Amino acid sequence: MITDPAVIDELIRQFHFLQCADADFVRHFFGSTKVIHLPADQPICQQGMQCSHLALVIEGTARIYKIGENGREITLYRIGPGESCILTASCIMSQKPFPAFAVSEQPIQAVIISTSDVVRWSNSEQAWRDYLFRLISERLSDVISVVEEVAFRRVDRRLAGYLLQNTDNVSNRMQVTHQSIAHDLGTSREVVSRILKDFEQQGLISITRGAITLEDRDHLNEKSTE
Repeated sequence: MITDPAVIDELIRQFHFLQCADADFVRHFFGSTKVIHLPADQPICQQGMQCSHLALVIEGTARIYKIGENGREITLYRIGPGESCILTASCIMSQKPFPAFAVSEQPIQAVIISTSDVVRWSNSEQAWRDYLFRLISERLSDVISVVEEVAFRRVDRRLAGYLLQNTDNVSNRMQVTHQSIAHDLGTSREVVSRILKDFEQQGLISITRGAITLEDRDHLNEKSTE
């Protein structure tokens, strides 16, 4: 049960279906869910596990990823505040095992919903059903984009785009490891390091321990669209 007014207000602000649902559903929602806290780098779900709850994230981020036969990871998507996991919802509705891995990247505060409530509300509550359909639609688009990137774009173009997307126009700097980039792009750390070194030699970036600074955004943008 959730009784903290601050948590209730934040959930209503972040999750639109709670603003659209009728009062009885909202009361039942807060009466049957609970808040959990997870530390950073906490495994959340392993491939092949049955999903017992669906989490709605209030604070923090989680990464959903696959591991190939060669041990290489690829990030499918991330979940942040106001979001939930399409794969978990799908597994609950289909009663199939979780097909990937999930880990917290930052400390997480979330609300968890039991599988029985997820299914029951899907059959009886229009606002909740609309939320799940919208979640599936948005995340499916994200996953398709990942597949297209991996299958059809060269790694150097993808890496250039990744650097542009993950740094702001003010500092032009990001704290990141080569291994983390490799996981997100679905390639090896060695490939990432080699391309970053090439970018540095071309004057596009500068590399320090644990950080990358963009020195020429315009030419890096050209590199991403070659």
